[in-house]
Amino acid sequence: MTKGLEQPPTRAEPGTRATGNGSAAAGNGSAAGALTDALSEARELARKRAERHLIFRTAPAHQQPNAPNESKDIREGVRPAAVLSRDAAFRRALALADVAAAAISVLAVTVAAGNAPRWGVLAALPLVVLASKVSGLYDRDEHVLRKTTLEEAPLLLRTATAYTLLAWLLDGGIAAGGLEKREVLALWLVLTLALITFRALARRIVLHFTPAERCLVLGDVDAATRIEEKLKLSHSMKATLVGRVRMTGDPRERGGPLELGPLDDLDFILRAQQIDRVIIAPNHRTSDETLDTIRLVKALGVKVSVLPRLFEVVGSSVEFDDCDGITLLGVRRYGLTKSSLFLKRAFDVTGAAAGLTLIAPLFALIAVAVKLTSRGPVFFRQHRIGRAGEEFAMLKFRTMYDGADEDKQALRELNEANGFFKISNDPRVTRVGRVLRRCQLDELPQLINVLQGEMSLVGPRPLVAEEDIRIEGLNRRRLDVPPGMTGVWQVLGSSTRIPLQEMVKIDYIYGANWSLWLDIKILLRTVPLVLLRRGC
Repeated sequence: MTKGLEQPPTRAEPGTRATGNGSAAAGNGSAAGALTDALSEARELARKRAERHLIFRTAPAHQQPNAPNESKDIREGVRPAAVLSRDAAFRRALALADVAAAAISVLAVTVAAGNAPRWGVLAALPLVVLASKVSGLYDRDEHVLRKTTLEEAPLLLRTATAYTLLAWLLDGGIAAGGLEKREVLALWLVLTLALITFRALARRIVLHFTPAERCLVLGDVDAATRIEEKLKLSHSMKATLVGRVRMTGDPRERGGPLELGPLDDLDFILRAQQIDRVIIAPNHRTSDETLDTIRLVKALGVKVSVLPRLFEVVGSSVEFDDCDGITLLGVRRYGLTKSSLFLKRAFDVTGAAAGLTLIAPLFALIAVAVKLTSRGPVFFRQHRIGRAGEEFAMLKFRTMYDGADEDKQALRELNEANGFFKISNDPRVTRVGRVLRRCQLDELPQLINVLQGEMSLVGPRPLVAEEDIRIEGLNRRRLDVPPGMTGVWQVLGSSTRIPLQEMVKIDYIYGANWSLWLDIKILLRTVPLVLLRRGC
């Protein structure tokens, strides 16, 4: 049948032979061009495969005949030896810190009480490691960029409680004659402080001797730029942004961190650039696409962090609600309840009164120095906008010559802040004023504002009227919380480096996430910041 359908070749007429040869030549030329392009693409693909094989040091994959080739079937890959070594160094250093803290605490308490330590001290040391492991205190660091001890302080408190209970149950095994009530209480307090101190020191040592974590952003220019700025300004993260890769469907954009290539070459980019962590900043992609991207990155043995857009608005002010397999996020109300305001006020009054009592000699010394070195009052009163939009006079030690506020307009062009008026080397500052500002001692009189109820120890930054009028809409809810002497804006490196609109977002997130422990953490971070003269 097939042979019957075949037609014999027709002979071209002499007059048409030239035309036929020309068409054939043209057809052969286009076919040759397509063949050349195909060969070029094949060579490029073979080159990339060879480079990937050289970098990955892996054999070609053997796929089963009918195995589905889907991202959800990809298993998580093995992380590079350097990353595993870094993570292990943190875990081992923290374990040694816990053991050292427990040993020193027990010995200090028993010796101070006049008792002789017994064999049980050594036998009980592994128990503190077990208690920390059960609480997950050795596994958190490998998942986060910011490795801080204050975040785990509540868990360390629980670990200290469990270990102290075990030491009390061992009775005579720890010290001759056992532990009395006051010794048990002392052990609990000393061990809690020792765990926090030793762990912070261990993390600092490991961070010093390990290289910076190399990060890559999967997302647009805006997300990559924001992350790069945060990494550069942060004192608690040792990481560097190598570049970014566009997500599928995102337009090509100029500026920002270096674009390293297309998403199709992600595996090659991660190995060639020795990326330790990928930060995914999804834009309009669906959750399934984001999950597929996470699986692919983890299959290459690289750590993954996700920047969800939802949390830009609510921060971490959510409660995870497990509804029989369906996880919901319960968003907390903004602002403080009456009981929270009462608790915050009690903490402020106690802290301010204790602070003024302790620094009274220093307070008097500064007042005398300000009065003797320049004419004018000791205190500088500046009108700021407080809670509910009420204006109050914020107190500071005067650091400029009297009447310096009248010359502010003439120095407007020297302003270095975005949305604020701030000059690093302000010519109006006196000699004593420079010392006070560098050590941030000029803000100590604000403790009086705290006692008067106009300010809080921790809160949003109090703004002057000309800055406050720029805050509009829902952002004015920052005024629902009392302004503070310090806050997240201070811990991040002073207001000079943070634009006004960014600070407003920070203040909003603080109000949404408020807890007494959050205030304590910010105060504890402010102390070393001032002592090390950061952000001055």
